[in-house]
Amino acid sequence: MRMQASGISSDKNSMAFWLALLLLAAFAYVFGLDGQYVPSNGDEMVYVHIARETAATGQWLPLASELVDTRNTKPPMLFWQAMVAGNWGEHWNMAALRTPSLLYLLLVSGAIVLCLRAVTQRWREGLMAACIFLAFLSTFRYGRPYLTSAPETFWFSLPLFALLWQRARLPAASPGWLAHLLFGLGLGLGLAYKSFALIAPAAAAWWLALVASESHLSWRAIWQHTLKTGVSAVLALAVFGLWFVLDPDPQAVWREFIVGENAAKFSDARGWWQEAFSLSGSSIWSQLLAYAVNAGLLFFLIPGLAWLGLKRLPQLRKNWPLSPHQAILLAWALVWLLVFLFPSQRSARYVIPAMPAVAMLLALHWRDIARAWFLPTLLISGVALLMIARIAWIGYSLGLSSTLELGLPLLVVATGSVVIAAGLWRSIWSRGAAVLASLLVYAAFNLSVAPMDGPVGRYGAQAIAATPQGKIAVPNGFNSQFERFQFLLPGGHQFLPYETGARAMARRAPGVPPPTAADEMQQLLATHAAVVWIQSDSAQTMPPCLPACRVLGERWLLTSRHLPGEVRLDNLWYPQQWLYRREWLLVPS
Repeated sequence: MRMQASGISSDKNSMAFWLALLLLAAFAYVFGLDGQYVPSNGDEMVYVHIARETAATGQWLPLASELVDTRNTKPPMLFWQAMVAGNWGEHWNMAALRTPSLLYLLLVSGAIVLCLRAVTQRWREGLMAACIFLAFLSTFRYGRPYLTSAPETFWFSLPLFALLWQRARLPAASPGWLAHLLFGLGLGLGLAYKSFALIAPAAAAWWLALVASESHLSWRAIWQHTLKTGVSAVLALAVFGLWFVLDPDPQAVWREFIVGENAAKFSDARGWWQEAFSLSGSSIWSQLLAYAVNAGLLFFLIPGLAWLGLKRLPQLRKNWPLSPHQAILLAWALVWLLVFLFPSQRSARYVIPAMPAVAMLLALHWRDIARAWFLPTLLISGVALLMIARIAWIGYSLGLSSTLELGLPLLVVATGSVVIAAGLWRSIWSRGAAVLASLLVYAAFNLSVAPMDGPVGRYGAQAIAATPQGKIAVPNGFNSQFERFQFLLPGGHQFLPYETGARAMARRAPGVPPPTAADEMQQLLATHAAVVWIQSDSAQTMPPCLPACRVLGERWLLTSRHLPGEVRLDNLWYPQQWLYRREWLLVPS
């Protein structure tokens, strides 16, 4: 009786631990949702631009854009979501645009918890799997920005979540025709967020999960599952096809999206075989590591799980057939991985809709994965926390944050250090400490960049009011980054981008030296009502156009997309040399 009571107490403590981690993860995802430095896809501003331009027309379709050959880059659901969330431009801010992504992510996390609760009859594994899923780097980077993977992850996962639940409750039952029709509509919504081509992995994963988890497999059952899944897939494609019916310019949709965005992924100048078996980042070998790459700080847990599976292969015949939930999760993960070995363009991002399955597999085999696979996460998290602390300290030394704003990330870093030390010290704590340390890295990062979303990182009301109407030249170091000035300098200005960084170098003819900063600024000031200029190096404390220009406002920013040689081992410890920069809002004198 005493041992039984001890076991119950241990289970309760474990459940409380994972529930606390889930609350910490929720904080890490909600905090700073409106921030400029939320980790995201670099193309996020491209899609914000298209959504804003479309909202300005007052029409759902066609999609609108000022960017050349960049209009029908995604199906309309993503843009419609932003238009509704931003109230057609009336409440146009990044928090509003990103909130639907966060809600989808919470739905996926909740489904993970409920499914594993049904499978194991305990809350612990479900809470654990949700925490693991939220600790994945792919979830943190692509789960809450506006340009997100959360909506399609939800819609493509919904049939599989439902199947997990049904097999746990009624192992012999299968989804009927009504369920397949409803899930077909759901899959169609997922396609309307991303691409019609994703029906291949989505439908194939669902079909294989149905067949592999069938309690009484027969040719008749296989035929029924094939027919029903096929009908669902056709219905999903029909939902996607409504874009061609509703858009007044379907030829442009075909040319820009079907041919330009999708067919291009199967063509490669080097040839399919050369690219597939090369050592590049788009090779088959790199794609096989997609789940590990998406796991981020938890990278080594994926090969640890794979190694556990290989060790158990000799026992497979004795344990065959697999339990329904194991069969569903393995089918889900394997199909998405295998399908994306075939396109010429490969990326770990393409398999994000299968990351819930990976998280649930890890949770179900958590204690069986050797402790050694968790230790690298603790060590790498320690390095990440140290670097975040250094960045926060440099920001404070530059006068960009208050004592409180410095103290909060340092407190999280100190907590993370204790967690890492505890995980390295006691083996029983290593696994939970790995997930907790990963989430603390995210929390520390959010707190360290938070001051840059305050007054030091934005133009003041006086500068915004004094900004002249007309053409404003703004720096553009990556795709449509000029769109961010719609939030920094509201007021209906006409922002005209000029290329900086690698984009400027790429457009310069070979052998042609770059213009001096003073010459370039003089030319921009002569042709624009105002110019936004980023300091060229940390030693430059005033804009080089003075006294021929006047400073309306100044802010600090964190730079990205660094040129080769800007970040080196000898200056990595000095982020003031490569991370922090001033930006000035200038007008001619």
